[in-house]
Amino acid sequence: MKKLFAAFALSALTLAAHAGAMESLENFIRTAKTGRAEFTQVITGPARQGQVAKTKTSSGTFEFQRPNRFRFEYRKPFEQTIVADGNTLWLHDKDLNQVSSRKQAKVLGSTPAALIAASPDLESLKRDFELQVLPDSNGLQWVQATPRQKEGQLTAMRVGFRGEQLASLDILDSFGQKSVLTFNNLQVNPPIPAESFVFTPPKGADVVQAP
Repeated sequence: MKKLFAAFALSALTLAAHAGAMESLENFIRTAKTGRAEFTQVITGPARQGQVAKTKTSSGTFEFQRPNRFRFEYRKPFEQTIVADGNTLWLHDKDLNQVSSRKQAKVLGSTPAALIAASPDLESLKRDFELQVLPDSNGLQWVQATPRQKEGQLTAMRVGFRGEQLASLDILDSFGQKSVLTFNNLQVNPPIPAESFVFTPPKGADVVQAP
């Protein structure tokens, strides 16, 4: 009887944790209209036979405003800016003095940005991703988001929460490359000026419009 009760209790706790992870995701999507955080990104290349997988670390700041507006400012080791203004996705490489642009509608559907800055509606997210709750690990609750469209570069994404706070994104692409974004000092619903999501190419920059 004690073993049966222990198994039942463990099952109940597991279900509660699973519900908590999905509720945290839904609550974040529904209530976080704007956000600001510092981030660290670690990219690990695919392991090749006989070689150690290479890693690259970068850091910077991140802001978003729903729907479909966000700004990444990479500070280290190289300065780079990524801005989504609601219509166009801009990427500015300061060292190369080069700017590229693409229509947001073509690139944001099944990407991590769709989760962070899409419409505040879990059902909209479910149209693009299959959502599955994963076991807790590293002190975080996790939800896996798998794109329903298989032809894109994103293979899978794990979303980590610490309580109600977004803490991490683990992203795996179709080339076997893994990218881990860790968020620090996350502010939810701070006032963010509209000009944060406006980008004007610097004078003299080489501007390329991607298809």
